[in-house]
Amino acid sequence: MCGITGWVSFHQDPRTQAPVIEAMTATLTPRGPDAGGVWLGRRAAIGHRRLAVLDIAGGVQPMTDRPDAPTTVLTYSGEIYNHHELRTQLTVLGHEFRTRSDTEVVLRAYAEWGEEVAGHLDGMFAFAVWDERAQRLLLVRDRLGVKPLFWAEVDGGLAFASEPKALFAHPELRPRVDADGLREAYSLLFTTGPTVWSGVREVEPGGLLLLDRDGMRERRYWRLEADAHRDDRDATVARVHDLVSTAARAQLEADVPLCSLLSGGIDSTVLTALLADELRLREGPDARIRSYAVDYSDQAESFTGDVLRTGHDTPYATEAGAFLGTDHSTVVLDPRALLDPEHRKAVVVARDSPIGVGDMDTSLYLLFGEIRKHSTVALSGEAADEVFGGYPWFHNPKALAAPTFPWLLVTGDEAAMPLNPELDLRIGEFRDDTYRTALAAVPHLDGETPTEHRQRELQHLSLTRWLRQLLHRKDRLSMAQGLEVRVPYCDHRLVEYAFTTPWTLKSFDGREKSLLRAAGTGLAPDSVLHRPKNHYPATHHPDYNRGLQNLARDALADDTVRSLADETRLKPCLDTPPGHLEWGHRLRLERVVDLALWLDHHQPELAL
Repeated sequence: MCGITGWVSFHQDPRTQAPVIEAMTATLTPRGPDAGGVWLGRRAAIGHRRLAVLDIAGGVQPMTDRPDAPTTVLTYSGEIYNHHELRTQLTVLGHEFRTRSDTEVVLRAYAEWGEEVAGHLDGMFAFAVWDERAQRLLLVRDRLGVKPLFWAEVDGGLAFASEPKALFAHPELRPRVDADGLREAYSLLFTTGPTVWSGVREVEPGGLLLLDRDGMRERRYWRLEADAHRDDRDATVARVHDLVSTAARAQLEADVPLCSLLSGGIDSTVLTALLADELRLREGPDARIRSYAVDYSDQAESFTGDVLRTGHDTPYATEAGAFLGTDHSTVVLDPRALLDPEHRKAVVVARDSPIGVGDMDTSLYLLFGEIRKHSTVALSGEAADEVFGGYPWFHNPKALAAPTFPWLLVTGDEAAMPLNPELDLRIGEFRDDTYRTALAAVPHLDGETPTEHRQRELQHLSLTRWLRQLLHRKDRLSMAQGLEVRVPYCDHRLVEYAFTTPWTLKSFDGREKSLLRAAGTGLAPDSVLHRPKNHYPATHHPDYNRGLQNLARDALADDTVRSLADETRLKPCLDTPPGHLEWGHRLRLERVVDLALWLDHHQPELAL
């Protein structure tokens, strides 16, 4: 896992601007703490920061096809899980390899298949290829958007990077936010393409971008399709087990210490069980995978349920770790540590965005920091809820009937920082228009029942929008600590299969995630298999709430923050006794604090 950046210009010679690409690359050092490098050509400047995971000695980047007079230059971030198979295939086709890295497999695969290379790759990836002979830049992003890739136009071409902060190190690009950017950020619709930053866009998940002298072209090489499902229940359960197992096995490869995130829920427990079994097969019966959970020092005595949390995770995680025989640790955080301004600033800087989830972001950042002391790679159960129908909105009649994005019934305006009405952003209209556009992109089968039709819509919205902000969160906060997080439930074959599976099979036992529960029988304790859905934990300590209210008051002392926020609607959140502050109102305060930190760090031009 790494950080990539660079730019191409047909009007300039980047060789005269080495300090620029060096500065852009330096901003990504947390993503790649092990090494860095740049390559300069007559029309392209390419940068790379490396987190060494495979072939520590051989995977140096930017990588060229030959040391002298290169014709192809690659900067790549991610992991290709089928790189062994591709290496064999490419060798038969006549390609020779200098390293055993998956990076070189991508390089040689481009030489063989050109822009069609993406369809041959299984994994999480974002990369740029500069083709000297064709004078062409290719940007590619993985199918689900696990790895980020941003771009912006510059004179005679474009700049690209894993994170917007690298773009802003280019002299032609400045952090600027207009009304469209605020609307994108605070509508909570998680569109991919536009960003909070004016002029900065994302390469679409499953998409690629080509730039040459004729201009720029974007296209999708992958998207979800609605195909007929022909397996019965038993065959479907067996197929799900096989797909999850295959993804877990493929993602266990690393030349550095590896661990699993084990929350005590069904997603992470089933995944960790498969990883633990595979590790024992490879290394012997005594091999044990490390596993980690997070908790707060007040939770055991004072856990308080809310709209997202039904129980305390730690007892389940501990039981799961013992059942699976992992080397399990619980990272216990003091809720008051989540108020540390340096921690909170680090999170906002990592995200390049004012939109996050406050203490849950800070605690995840601190958890990753503790894990990084022992491991370089972690595997996570992210995406199982989207793939198998785990969220409440899949099962709530109100959500099924609502003519809007289903998570807004949970988050809605109660969880969004209220913006100053004088800005007149018309977020309601924007949500309605975006919702109609999103539904138009959902593929359907002829003859679907109304229930199947609506469930396919909810799953498509969850996989193409809600999941993307979770993947952004995990990527940014893990890479800020130099930790690679892999997400086996994002394997595109599993996602494709589950998307075509009828809702009657996904919910055959009358509960959420029926297929995963059935596929995981025997892999997890019964208490975990039958546990209700529980979201990432949050502290409920009154001292944290009191400190958050004080931070929000300090934030609102800033003139720019006050110009953006609706103080009238925030006042009840500030005046509520700390012990009675509801989750949604607390999240409003979190976003006020994050907004102030974001403005202070980036100093964006506001064009409202």
